[in-house]
Amino acid sequence: MLIPNFLPFPILTTDRLLLRRIDLNDAKDLFVLRSDERMMKYLDRPRAQTIADAEKLIQIFEDLLIKNEGINWGITLKDNSRLLGTICFWKLQLENERSEIGYMIHADFHRKGIMQEAMSAVLDYGFNVLKLHSVEANVNPENTASIKLLEKNNFVREAYYRENYFYDGKFLNSAIYSLVKST
Repeated sequence: MLIPNFLPFPILTTDRLLLRRIDLNDAKDLFVLRSDERMMKYLDRPRAQTIADAEKLIQIFEDLLIKNEGINWGITLKDNSRLLGTICFWKLQLENERSEIGYMIHADFHRKGIMQEAMSAVLDYGFNVLKLHSVEANVNPENTASIKLLEKNNFVREAYYRENYFYDGKFLNSAIYSLVKST
């Protein structure tokens, strides 16, 4: 059975990126990510209204980390500590050695290969360090960029749920993708 330990925090690097722990110094950048319609369009959660909302979210990230229930990395360029995005494992299913992956990146950095780099590093960590058996992604079926990213990383659509949850006054659809560790 999967028994995660996220402390000390695992810093991941790629050719261009540093994936690091998110802290209160990132509150302004996280607020920009979580308040901007372009980034929140397919993330069915209330947009941040204040910096304090971002600070509360950072505390949630920290609580999940301390309890070994999830891990959120801040995505930055190696030569600039500005938070460009986030990527995480959450909804860990220890008994199934499975986790959900979530991610977002600032709209100014779309289509630059940054999320692909971050996802490759995080999936490598998930399968080779955490010893996950599978990773799932719950995506809005209209988010074609996210679906392309998942498919590029060999995720396969497992399910399509019609109007399976209610948010912001309407029922929405979900597509579930998964990646099973290759043997």
